[in-house]
Amino acid sequence: MTDSPETARKISLFHRIRNYFLTGLVVASPIGITLYIGWWFIDFVDRNIKPLIPETYNPETYLPFSIPGLGLISVVLFLILLGALTANLFGRALIRFGERIVDRMPVIRSVYGTLKQIFETVVAQDSKSFSDVVLVQYPRKGIWAIAFVSGENTSEIQQRMEDEMINLFLPTTPNPTSGFLLFVPKKDLIYLDMTPDQGAKYVISAGLVSPENFTIKETRNKSD
Repeated sequence: MTDSPETARKISLFHRIRNYFLTGLVVASPIGITLYIGWWFIDFVDRNIKPLIPETYNPETYLPFSIPGLGLISVVLFLILLGALTANLFGRALIRFGERIVDRMPVIRSVYGTLKQIFETVVAQDSKSFSDVVLVQYPRKGIWAIAFVSGENTSEIQQRMEDEMINLFLPTTPNPTSGFLLFVPKKDLIYLDMTPDQGAKYVISAGLVSPENFTIKETRNKSD
């Protein structure tokens, strides 16, 4: 028994409405989520920074309305001024004096030293950290995972190993800010042409968003 023309039209109309809804969802969701995260970040910074601004220098003291993003703007200006201060001789001497004080604190000095090295490495313009995306067999042989090269290993770990070791950061899905630090022989890695942004999208989307137009750049196996 075939559907009547009226029933077919209703089904066709339902399908079109469903497709319109899904298309609208695909268009609106990324925009809405991005705006929400941006607004949440600005509001978070404002709530924590605005109370620290003296009333004399706070424009909201003289205005009948609040200024969204005032805290974020204040942080940016503070960092610019701090960078300008540390660029001269007096600023560098002041920083060295502060670091000598921190060095006398057993736990704080370790945390400060580690964070300073991390930020100096990330901010350095010539840094190649996280510039390469690789495939590594994890958590066992035969299963592959995407990882990012954080650098060549030059520590005691390398001295105790025969093969050239590479430091890898293996992110978790869907939160790439958490993950595992792995030390893997360079010959066991497959280097990919995909960019770090493409690799991050692949991880965040749990494989739903596939990088376009990438090829395997270089394969290193145990026979090399």
